[in-house]
Amino acid sequence: MSIVGPDPTPLLRYPRGTLLLVGLAAATITAMGMSGIRGILAPVLLTLVLSICAHPVRVRLERRGVPHGLATGSVILVVFALLSGFFYVVIVAISQFVSMLPDYAAEIHDLGVSLGEFLNTIGIGDAQIQAMTEGFTPSRFVPYLTGFLGSFFGIVGFLVIVLTMLILMSSDASYAHTILGQLSQRRPGLVDALKVFAANVRRYMVVTTVLGLAQGFLNSIALWILQVPAALLWGLLAFLCSFIPNIGYFFAITPPVVFGYLVGGWPTVIAVIIVYGVINGGVQSIIQPKAVGSAVSLNQTITFFSVLFWAVVIGPIGAILAIPLTLLARTFLVDSDPDASWVRPAFGPTTETRRLLKAADVADRNARKSKPPPSPGSTPAAAPEPRRTV
Repeated sequence: MSIVGPDPTPLLRYPRGTLLLVGLAAATITAMGMSGIRGILAPVLLTLVLSICAHPVRVRLERRGVPHGLATGSVILVVFALLSGFFYVVIVAISQFVSMLPDYAAEIHDLGVSLGEFLNTIGIGDAQIQAMTEGFTPSRFVPYLTGFLGSFFGIVGFLVIVLTMLILMSSDASYAHTILGQLSQRRPGLVDALKVFAANVRRYMVVTTVLGLAQGFLNSIALWILQVPAALLWGLLAFLCSFIPNIGYFFAITPPVVFGYLVGGWPTVIAVIIVYGVINGGVQSIIQPKAVGSAVSLNQTITFFSVLFWAVVIGPIGAILAIPLTLLARTFLVDSDPDASWVRPAFGPTTETRRLLKAADVADRNARKSKPPPSPGSTPAAAPEPRRTV
């Protein structure tokens, strides 16, 4: 009787470059498909993040004896009321800004002329200067802002999608614990990754929201004291830009600087820059990293790229939700896959990576201290000077 052994034929393995190209092609097609449905994808992803942030509130209400339905409905109403109030304040602020623009027509025109003269001194042609300075008129700003106000039905449709998905997600969240328990029997790594993702996103969004509100409030008061027009609008802009890492600060400070120059000249511009540097820079560079901690373990390069990527894919909402969406992608592609865990240190300074770096620095420092200094007798003797022949 003959025993049939395993097939000695090796499995077909594709080259690493082929797999990389296929993966990039799949990612490109996925991104293009997501961009094609951004109109419904953006509110759905926003609702997902809001549901994750509001989930602990519903759980605490249920622990206090509140019925499931009443607890879910209370959270939905509170979240939707906050969103509606925010959109209402934005619309009111933009309406006031549009109504006051004609009062600064002369100042805006003079600013355009001054900018044109400066560009002419550095060698830029008159045609390019004229094309740029033509935009420094209120008539050019008003259509964009009124277009935003005119898209009332678009805003209502956005809020309807958010409200509907918020109701459905909040209702389904009551089964989250049971569903995760069922998944943990087959995919324990995925369940652990999802729990860590939810905790990190919740901490990041709550801390960023609280600090962003503080930034916007302080900026609005400072701009009001400096008599910069539309101080409330620029405070709201600072609040929104606090969610955009790296580049949000520059978007938030540009309009106050321009209108500060129109009403007060360079002294007001310098004051605005100092105020924003102290408030926004201090909060985002000192307070926020300590408050968030290791919840967002992404290096600076990936953070900046994620803002650009998600802004292109799903629009402005993508720039605001860049960090949570990147963490979600990493959860499914890296954190939940044990075979891909070796890639995780490349995404950011995780705890283990920082510990290894600190240990290496300490070892290098100790090695330099323990190295004995060279003794005087060990120094090489100077070479004798050659004899001079006459």
